[in-house]
Amino acid sequence: MRLVIDAGNSTIAAALADDGHLLATDRRPIAEATDPERLATALSAALGAQVLETSAVEAVVLASVVPAATAAVTAFAAHRGLDLIVAGPDTIPIAVRLRHPAEVGPDRLVNAFAAARLHGVPAVVVDVGTATTWECVDAAGAFVGGAIAPGLRLGLDALAERTALLPRVSVDLPASAIGRDTVSAIRSGTVLGHAELVTGLTRRIVTELAERCGVAPEAVHTVLTGGLSATEWSEAPDGFETVDPDLTLRGLALLPVVSPAIAR
Repeated sequence: MRLVIDAGNSTIAAALADDGHLLATDRRPIAEATDPERLATALSAALGAQVLETSAVEAVVLASVVPAATAAVTAFAAHRGLDLIVAGPDTIPIAVRLRHPAEVGPDRLVNAFAAARLHGVPAVVVDVGTATTWECVDAAGAFVGGAIAPGLRLGLDALAERTALLPRVSVDLPASAIGRDTVSAIRSGTVLGHAELVTGLTRRIVTELAERCGVAPEAVHTVLTGGLSATEWSEAPDGFETVDPDLTLRGLALLPVVSPAIAR
């Protein structure tokens, strides 16, 4: 059994996985993953005491964009004598057709790898988290780029923090696009507006990827993932074939112990 961990800027997602299948999953604030002891406590509370038993867990697989979380998970695995696989260009079996493969976030590469393995190619993955990212996989299964935008909650936080009078609001979808008060206006412009951003840019990216691959746009698989994909907000963006909130964790569960050499 593996312990798979996706450490993002806002949350840490973790799961126990056996033979590529997730057995239990949980998400916690990233602050709980920046110290080895606090991490152990959080994992035990989230997934059960068996995550601390070396007889139950044979390896830890990590994708992290937070250096402090990477250090904490590394110390956690070393203290328990567990093998640690850190996701990156050298451990994820996917070709990266970019000038600087090392600059791509490991979560984005895992998303691309998972989409190719689980949903088919060509594919576009949209991960709606702290940042909203688009990952493009061509017909040969290679990562060929994408896009990055500020995430929905980041936009809401910025409005509240950088203005004098605008309130902090939840990510609930508004009843209509025309807001009748300040809160509903913010939800229209930001919450509904982010769904329109995702819908519109995904459509454009799908068209470009289809042309590049020589296929019809309908042949491009589209996957929505990330924290917001597990909320009612995921019903707002149009045109997605699959909503898979645990795509990154599922990709980590499928990583080989030793990746083959990948031509770049």
